[in-house]
Amino acid sequence: MVHDRGSAEAGRSAAPDAHGARPPAPGGAGPWLPWRAATEEALYGTHGFYRRPEGPAGHFRTSVHASALYAGAVARLLRRVDAALGHPRELAFVDMGAGRGELSTGVLAALPAEVAARTRAYAVEIADRPDGLDHRIEWCAEPPERVTGLLFANEWLDNVPVDVVEVDAAGTPRLVLVRADGRERLGEPVGGEEAAWLERWWPVAGEEGLRAEIGLPRDRAWAAAVAGVERGLAVAVDYAHLADARPPFGTLTGFRQGRETAPVPDGSRDITAHVALDACALPGARLLTQRDALRALGVTAGRPPLSLATTDPAAYVRALAGAGEAAELTSPGGLGDFGWLIQPVGIPRGLPHPLGEGGTEHGRGHDTE
Repeated sequence: MVHDRGSAEAGRSAAPDAHGARPPAPGGAGPWLPWRAATEEALYGTHGFYRRPEGPAGHFRTSVHASALYAGAVARLLRRVDAALGHPRELAFVDMGAGRGELSTGVLAALPAEVAARTRAYAVEIADRPDGLDHRIEWCAEPPERVTGLLFANEWLDNVPVDVVEVDAAGTPRLVLVRADGRERLGEPVGGEEAAWLERWWPVAGEEGLRAEIGLPRDRAWAAAVAGVERGLAVAVDYAHLADARPPFGTLTGFRQGRETAPVPDGSRDITAHVALDACALPGARLLTQRDALRALGVTAGRPPLSLATTDPAAYVRALAGAGEAAELTSPGGLGDFGWLIQPVGIPRGLPHPLGEGGTEHGRGHDTE
């Protein structure tokens, strides 16, 4: 079975030796690089993980792969955005980090014909367009600009590379450097905007061995994606943590062939880290759990009535299977604990929010330029 990236807690790598290096993994060594640069090459370089022919689904499973109920819920959200915008002539659906287009395909299939006819779907992904993809889906390496509709980023931000820091014996946060074989050592002290981000969002200075991931590149990536939406809603879904519960040793990890592995930046595996979604949030944003968001969109895990087994056995079996899939998508300790960052753009106040009134409002004030 392909591993569900939301079902396990990501831990820190093996403990360093007396010189600050961690045990080597098989493969070549290469230069010492900050984790952000090493991950960028390992995931998106010429021979990077996300350019592999099997695609991400060959190594891990997201909510998109877990059940068609997920695409159906996103399609309902798109319809609610459509209604809030007054049913524009062209309705955009932007699928960030589209993998092989599975979510875009499912959303188009779940829309009523009239809405699908007005929907322009964009799949944003660096890999080549898959053979046989629905011709209605536009394949692009960068998100479109000035769209009206819904931008949806399912497990995209966790793959925006970030630098890792570790506190040294003097209590100073330093960049962690890594080689392609996974060995690590400490580099220069963190300074400038990165140090300011740590101080505000993930303070670690003072206690030797504490680690953090600097989320500033994700803040900027999300702000740039949202800027492409002229009117509508932008949603980021990811495994996340908030300021009152940051993990003390970071969350950097890897996934390969259905299993969680050490984060070795050699192009053979996914490298990911949880997202500080509260730091990404722009003014007016709200944070919900996936459990609450999907329930607001009609995904519930209630068992069908037993009487249905007598009157329509086939329907009962289908409903029971659907309840099981809904339970997986909303499960505590699993996919249900994922964060949904909801960012309205140009939706007039006073109109019903597409996801109701739940959740916690967030919005950072630091510069993202």
